[in-house]
Amino acid sequence: MDFSKHNDEVKAVWTAYRAGNPIRVPMTFGINPRFMLLDPALNPAGVTFRQYSDDPEAMLDIQLKFQEWVRSNILQDAPMGPPDAWDLRVDFQNYYEAGFLGADIYFPDDNVPVARPFPGDSNKRLLLDRGPIDLDASPLWRKNIEFYEYFLARRKEGFTYKGRPIGGVVPKGLGTDGPLTLFMSLRGDGGLLDMYLDPGYFHQMMSYFTEFAVNMVRKARRIVGQPERQDAFEFADDSIELISAGDYESFVLPYHRKLKEELGGAGPHSIHICGDVQRHFPAIIRELGISSIDTGFPINWSTLRDEVGPGVEIAGGPHVEILRRGTSDEVRTETQRILQSGIMRGGRFIMREANNLAPLTPLGNLRAMYETVRRFGNHDVRMR
Repeated sequence: MDFSKHNDEVKAVWTAYRAGNPIRVPMTFGINPRFMLLDPALNPAGVTFRQYSDDPEAMLDIQLKFQEWVRSNILQDAPMGPPDAWDLRVDFQNYYEAGFLGADIYFPDDNVPVARPFPGDSNKRLLLDRGPIDLDASPLWRKNIEFYEYFLARRKEGFTYKGRPIGGVVPKGLGTDGPLTLFMSLRGDGGLLDMYLDPGYFHQMMSYFTEFAVNMVRKARRIVGQPERQDAFEFADDSIELISAGDYESFVLPYHRKLKEELGGAGPHSIHICGDVQRHFPAIIRELGISSIDTGFPINWSTLRDEVGPGVEIAGGPHVEILRRGTSDEVRTETQRILQSGIMRGGRFIMREANNLAPLTPLGNLRAMYETVRRFGNHDVRMR
């Protein structure tokens, strides 16, 4: 493949999109090292998530091999071929916030790590009674910083991979998966019961998790030399899919507003939310000033653009299981259906999988999706 020709097209697509005059829909994939770790063909050494999470050299090695593989094999609107430098990040997947708070982490043989819920019903005030956590005393936070400093040291000593040096390095903690999601991670189903049966406790915990997230992000920003408060703010909170629109505004929105006020400024602001969350979009846009939403599934594409308005950026696309299990023709049909649903109106749409590319997804299906976007995502064609 002619990487330079591909990269020239990618640059033109994104330049036009960011200038507000898109030539076609950009397409990208959300894909992380789990795609390699959980695929025996891509991980012949059998590196486990526990090894990846406990050994900074293993994490460095997998991330570099993964980036090289993606840049050589995944057709999307992202640069292909060797980069000027390889970026590294401490990667504790989605268990990091619960782990920073002291949760035990379970490493299944065939899936991603997950935090074990705590505290239980018999000691559910454990975190509140303990008070605000000192991150420097958290074993997982200390490991986070150790890994970060290890990557920096490797960069300083001149380490290269395939002739390219290490570029950017970041620790975990620069973002948050959201207070309700953290609550559900630690309390399990009991978190929703608390909301309705013990609202006083629920609000105390949500305040606790919000303050924790604010302090964590500020601390991580200081470590990498960023301002503690920045104009743009991006966060997630997938667990709002579990509650009604009314309960979101009553029970969760105040804490999202607090996160934005403490960590963000004038904007633009964005949010990632997977799941059945479309009913929440109007309040999120209206109350938080969100101008970009990264979606999952299910989404009613035929109504979404009218619901959010022409100026809100939407990222989303075919269900990950269509991409993993479907035929190339099924992928083409679904991709074309979404493109022709009306979501392209206004030019603020980015095609991607919904949501986070699953291991063992055939490359042929990814190519079929990209080819369909290049054929049917042309704004000039859609306007005629």
